[in-house]
Amino acid sequence: MSPNPQRPGPVRPAADVNEDIRALWHGGHRDPRVRLTAAQRAVYERLLREWVAAVHADIVTAA
Repeated sequence: MSPNPQRPGPVRPAADVNEDIRALWHGGHRDPRVRLTAAQRAVYERLLREWVAAVHADIVTAA
């Protein structure tokens, strides 16, 4: 996804973005008590926005 929301670029598939989100959360550990750092939280929030855009693109394409 383009970093500039005014000029959308190509959107990665939602499954790819979801994979990145899972990797961020799991990061080699399986302890559910582990929390994200502030920097990781910023990445997570960006990935969530990207995931929403990908899902939206899938819906629009399917319509």
